[in-house]
Amino acid sequence: MPPYENEHERPLLADDEEEETAYDSSEKVVIVGINDSSGDLDELTPPFSWKKLWMFTGPGFLMSIAFLDPGNLEGDLQAGAIAGYSLLWLLFWATGMGLLVQLLAARLGVATGRHLAELCRDEYPTWARMVLWVMAELALIGADIQEVIGSAIAIKILSNGFVPLWAGVVITALDCFIFLFLENYGVRKLEAVFAVLIATMALSFAWMFGDAKPDGKELLLGILIPKLSSKTIQQAVGVVGCIIMPHNVFLHSALVQSRQIDHSKKGRVQEALNYYSIESTIALVVSFIINLFLTTVFAKGFYGTELANKIGLVNAGQYLQEKYGGGFFPILYIWGIGLLAAGQSSTITGTYAGQFIMGGFLNLRLKKWLRALITRSFAIVPTMIVALVFDTNEDSLDNLNEWLNVLQSIQIPFALIPLLCLVSKERIMGTFKIGPLLQMVSWLVAVLVIVINGYLLVDFFSNEAKGIAFTTVVSVFTGAYVAFIVYLVSQGFAFFNWRSHPKQAPGIE
Repeated sequence: MPPYENEHERPLLADDEEEETAYDSSEKVVIVGINDSSGDLDELTPPFSWKKLWMFTGPGFLMSIAFLDPGNLEGDLQAGAIAGYSLLWLLFWATGMGLLVQLLAARLGVATGRHLAELCRDEYPTWARMVLWVMAELALIGADIQEVIGSAIAIKILSNGFVPLWAGVVITALDCFIFLFLENYGVRKLEAVFAVLIATMALSFAWMFGDAKPDGKELLLGILIPKLSSKTIQQAVGVVGCIIMPHNVFLHSALVQSRQIDHSKKGRVQEALNYYSIESTIALVVSFIINLFLTTVFAKGFYGTELANKIGLVNAGQYLQEKYGGGFFPILYIWGIGLLAAGQSSTITGTYAGQFIMGGFLNLRLKKWLRALITRSFAIVPTMIVALVFDTNEDSLDNLNEWLNVLQSIQIPFALIPLLCLVSKERIMGTFKIGPLLQMVSWLVAVLVIVINGYLLVDFFSNEAKGIAFTTVVSVFTGAYVAFIVYLVSQGFAFFNWRSHPKQAPGIE
């Protein structure tokens, strides 16, 4: 069936024969024909064009927002306050590892023309893909609660406490309708809005950086010289753990399909991969600088003080105000503006990711407003409960945030392992599969990230485990968890040899 001319023509549920896609052909940005001198030579990659780079720019910046969500910002400020400048090198290398993972996700989406959730639906048996879907949804819900709460805190700050946390949650929940409104104007308009939000974060935290005036020498040494002590190990784990978000892997593999690419021509596919690699790198360099600003502001103001272990999203603005004073524009409101931009942008991308995850795993073609409403409801209902229960209790919010970080850490293998298995297989990727060296590096990064997050889980549950019943439940869950990870890894080496894929990538005869 041809794509719908407009969204109003789509029924609530399409026919079973129709297959969910990230974007209809009418929604994609057309690239071919800009500054093109290569003619119809299928194998050749067209020459570099700044105009084409501009046309491909967008998906990487939407992806980078997950590196700047309120959960990451809280990790930054706590790392700075407790560890000072000593973990900046780890922030740098963690961002590099995150870039590698996201480039693999983009490679998968571009080379196959399908995103990670769709491929998991085809490549895994029903029970396994349903488990993967549930895990992806749980990771998204955990991230979304943090993002919505972050926005609600920012709204409370900017309203001088007039708007309570629960009301901020309601206001933030309405962003899905903003998302739908913007999406009707096309992909490029939506990307422009996210660019404004990222610029708002950059300006806000750069202003704070200018007010705080961190030590430039210490900053440079912190980036160049690795340091780690037993006192900062928890913050180090948090820095790495916050960088790779499971839902962001699914999201990026879908976002790159927003450009019209001729998959029958290898040169066009390689061209898209080249441009996406450049723009994603630029986007994450920007995100690294923003995270650097925030970490160093709190390192300058609170490292070595009694307040260092007490700072979180809820009270950070007030502590900043007490430390740095009012000035031309009070730093409390600058922090609030930056936090609001982070929260709003990340909640909207969360809605976007939720649509791709649900549609891809379940092959549901729903009207956009209905998909967005379902996706938002998954997060807003528990978030509203959280806001009502914990509105005036900072310690409880911090404890909840730890549980949400654990929830997301648990899900990381269920995005990374399928991704690495898929991009390594010629039958899936064609000539664009990753080579042995990149495979080895990618698996080392994946193992490192999983081990680091495993440490976080063990440390967390060893402190929380109280009573035989709780310990038994955790032990049973851990056994099932490890068994499923082993299954996913074994499938990566086995099931591709006998399952056939209905849609082959370029270069496969």
